[in-house]
Amino acid sequence: MKRKVNKVIYVLLALFLGEFGLHKFYAGQNGKGILYLIFSWTLIPGLLGVIEGIRAIFQPADKDGYFDI
Repeated sequence: MKRKVNKVIYVLLALFLGEFGLHKFYAGQNGKGILYLIFSWTLIPGLLGVIEGIRAIFQPADKDGYFDI
């Protein structure tokens, strides 16, 4: 099931707090968010968060600024 989230908030969370998976919790993907938290000491979730944030920048948003996750 896809969920609509605010694009600006998602991108900011992914870029700056992606290390801890906050963008995943915001998108309702709690399981993935917990995995990001568990593995945050490896710095891999931080890299993935930056990649996901950059990818989200190029996703089209609707007129209200929301896009599907």
